[in-house]
Amino acid sequence: MVIFLAFMSIMFLHQTAFCQSKTEGKLAAWDLIIKIEVETAISLLQAISEKQKKGEMTMEQAKKLGSDLLRELRYGADGYFWADTEEGVNLVLYGRKDVEGRNRLEDRDRKGNFYVKEFIGKAKAGGGYVEYWFSKRGESTAQPKRSYVLPFKPFGWVVGTGYYR
Repeated sequence: MVIFLAFMSIMFLHQTAFCQSKTEGKLAAWDLIIKIEVETAISLLQAISEKQKKGEMTMEQAKKLGSDLLRELRYGADGYFWADTEEGVNLVLYGRKDVEGRNRLEDRDRKGNFYVKEFIGKAKAGGGYVEYWFSKRGESTAQPKRSYVLPFKPFGWVVGTGYYR
């Protein structure tokens, strides 16, 4: 009986560790995906910025084109991007006109975190991940979310995307 209980305990611990490592592996994969997606979005903005630098468009035209393209840019089943200015004004949030144009610097998630300030801080440090609570499109209940942000210095923007945990 002791051997059986010891065996069952080992099996339980092994299964728990396996499930945990599987979950951690999925989160690490999602972290990599969102980082690469933001880098791709930044490369799109960089191409627009280069055209502006060559005199093919004004800065205002470049920013408008960049925000319009970013607003429509998607990946996977429901991946989208957002952009805020370094001052916290939202420029792009999957077409939510009630948010776009509004300063979100003082917005807090349900835990009291100033998530936009965290976005800006991570971007100023060169980019990184931010954990916060945010509601999915069309829903009112906030869920845990992890995002990756990068600065786009030519426009003074912070660009990000994320996934719900």
